[in-house]
Amino acid sequence: MTSTSAFLALARYGWDDAWADEFARYDAEGLLAGRVIRVDRGQCDVVTADGTLRADTAFVTPNDPMRVVCTGDWVAVEPAGNPRYVRTYLPRRTAFVRSTSSKRAEGQILAANVDHAIVAVPLTGDLDLGRIERFLALAWESGAQPVVVLTKADLVPDAVTLSYLVKDVETTAPGVPVLTVSAATGDGIDVLAAVAAGGTSVLLGQSGAGKSTLANALIGEDAMEVQATRDVDGKGRHTTTTRNLLALPGGGVLIDTPGLRGVGLWDAQTGVGQVFAEIEELAGRCRFHDCAHVAEPGCAVLAAVDSGDLPERRLDSYRKLMRENQWIVAKTDARARAELRRDWKRKGAEGKAAMEAKRGRWA
Repeated sequence: MTSTSAFLALARYGWDDAWADEFARYDAEGLLAGRVIRVDRGQCDVVTADGTLRADTAFVTPNDPMRVVCTGDWVAVEPAGNPRYVRTYLPRRTAFVRSTSSKRAEGQILAANVDHAIVAVPLTGDLDLGRIERFLALAWESGAQPVVVLTKADLVPDAVTLSYLVKDVETTAPGVPVLTVSAATGDGIDVLAAVAAGGTSVLLGQSGAGKSTLANALIGEDAMEVQATRDVDGKGRHTTTTRNLLALPGGGVLIDTPGLRGVGLWDAQTGVGQVFAEIEELAGRCRFHDCAHVAEPGCAVLAAVDSGDLPERRLDSYRKLMRENQWIVAKTDARARAELRRDWKRKGAEGKAAMEAKRGRWA
């Protein structure tokens, strides 16, 4: 990686001076720098200044889902060998993590070194605002800037209806750009391409959200397999089965991911707080600093719900995600478990005292 040509070859994939500094000691050992563009079955495809090569990931801890090599990692690879191995990956700037679907409390890293988390939401059927909030919490927690992209806009021909849908999502995603696009007509693709040109973007969403079609529109060719939309409900079918990193013609790189059925939080309290920034701000005005926003006197959050300034759905969703996050943290942290049990006991005692006080007034 000492030559200018080698540097420029990787710059297309996001290589910069800071990465070069991180890699310097491995360069001195004769290892190759590269970015992981695909991982499957303990091996990965790595793009290097010498081209794309296949490498084994056995040297990197395989039993910890948080430490395995993943798409988007910058790695140090052996210059030769059969098989050749990835020796290590460079410290990640950002990481998109969710909890695994297994009963064990484990985090699963989906993509690394991401600048923009593009949440694809299809404008077919009813908008699942709660799912959008969940994706955004994980996106904010990752360190990336989230962007909501409403796909298949051509299937909502009425401009008034479309404007209401956009407004609903903007209310759900404060501080997050909300774009409407149609891969079929090309509307909005140029705006999204300009966003994606600013670094590395990961494309997220449920199956049928139109991610692969969107990826093809950004790349300008059918790089990802796409299946036809179902006539019955206007939904696409799941096609992507691995995470692939692709260079975009207008600059930047895109990581396409399989449709995510389960989007479990993983230690995402900060992310949840950013999604519900208005509730966090209101909570600062509550009479009690540990207000649970349930029935406490002087609760600014409940007052906002009563006045109509805060939709009750938002508060319910906030409570749900905060409970889920507390639960997953407690499963992995003994101190957090103890604190959570004490908190439950305290709230239980307060609830019991409140009921007894009411009975005293009724007697």
